[in-house]
Amino acid sequence: MITVNRMRALEANSEWRGVSRRQLMENAGAQVTRMLWNRKPPKKRVAVFAGLGNNGGDGFVAARHIINKGIDVDLVLTGDPGNISSPEALENWRALCQIDQNIEFHIIRDSKDLRILRKIQANTIIDAMLGTGVGGELREPINSAVKSINRRKAYKVAVDVPTGVDPSTGQVLGNATKCDITVTFHDTKPGLENAKKYTGSVLVTDIGMPKSAEEKAGPGDVEMAMPPRKISSHKGQHGRLLIVGGSSKYVGAPALSGLAALRAGVDLATVAAPSETASIINSFSPDLITIKLPGRDLEPLSLPEILREIKRSTAVIIGPGIGTATDTRSAVIELAQTLAEEYPDLPVLFDADGLKLVAEKKKLLRGTGWILSPHAGEFKLLTGESLPEDEAERKLAVASIAKDLECYILLKSSIDICAGPDGKVITNDTGNPGMTVGGTGDVLAGIVGAFLSRGTPTLSTIAGGT
Repeated sequence: MITVNRMRALEANSEWRGVSRRQLMENAGAQVTRMLWNRKPPKKRVAVFAGLGNNGGDGFVAARHIINKGIDVDLVLTGDPGNISSPEALENWRALCQIDQNIEFHIIRDSKDLRILRKIQANTIIDAMLGTGVGGELREPINSAVKSINRRKAYKVAVDVPTGVDPSTGQVLGNATKCDITVTFHDTKPGLENAKKYTGSVLVTDIGMPKSAEEKAGPGDVEMAMPPRKISSHKGQHGRLLIVGGSSKYVGAPALSGLAALRAGVDLATVAAPSETASIINSFSPDLITIKLPGRDLEPLSLPEILREIKRSTAVIIGPGIGTATDTRSAVIELAQTLAEEYPDLPVLFDADGLKLVAEKKKLLRGTGWILSPHAGEFKLLTGESLPEDEAERKLAVASIAKDLECYILLKSSIDICAGPDGKVITNDTGNPGMTVGGTGDVLAGIVGAFLSRGTPTLSTIAGGT
């Protein structure tokens, strides 16, 4: 099962990995035709109801393949061709317009054109109007097109998701097409299980998306982690990140995390650090907010001030440059216990020394859903075992500890390995030897922290930060 957002991420990753959206659309339309012929080959005309987005583009491709099989097509476009919204759909529309036989076009720009529907006399109907692009109750002319389809005694095929069905929940948004089969792509969508009255038989079909699009991080994962900002957005709505770090020895690490988080789009980055360290961090950038804690290193006395800031935060990073002094260890463990008990839904990332200090407390970590970002040495502290050299075995080892602790693990290596509590794994193979320099891990923590601050942790979000 795959969410709509994750599917969009995979499409972006697929293009980046060499299989374009245009090719995926071609495969999708061809598969709709193949599934139709497998189930109930049409003997007369087929009506393809197409929208202006990618779902419509799939319908354009299917129409072309149906014509190639010698069957006449009525192409019903529910909107103005000048408003076709994706380059891939527009290319396929133009290709379809070059066909001068076996197809009749019916353009419904608004409700005045709905009388055109009376001309449609097809025994098979393909619904390619909205798919996963539904956003609220159906508007005209699509709503009337759906009613027209439902009144007809025809064999009906939905492309990906029946028009009017929410692909995430299965909720029917006022009206929806009732189909005999739904041909959905790559994997089933969550809402289809709850809308069987409308989907008919759900057929999952492969559209040629490379495995690397799902198994390796790409630009789609970044897009998922950085949703567009609404015009009405206000300060703090896109993340308030707290970084607990810094010590008498390490000043730069928490500053690098904070600066990286700001570059990754967080609205507010606050560093809680010992007073002297915090004052130096202030000089790095006026955009970094600091909380000046007593002492030269983190100690339990500082926790009340940190906890006051946590109440305002949407994600927390603990560890960059924090050191491993005895008082610091006590403070970090006490802070972790408080977070687990009082803030169970707050995304928390333990990195560097912060991870070292809690690594032995598996009982404390288990079931929290926190993000732990070890390198090979810290992984051994966490598990008691060295990482295997073989990449496949490494993936299994990281997935195993993620499942055991019910946490997310981000293993920093030449190939980063991200694993979730369900054991799923995404890798990132875009690293290079130049990333061994000090500070890259702090930057990574800041980027991931920024992404976490904007919503619930997901494996894709964490992989996007790598």
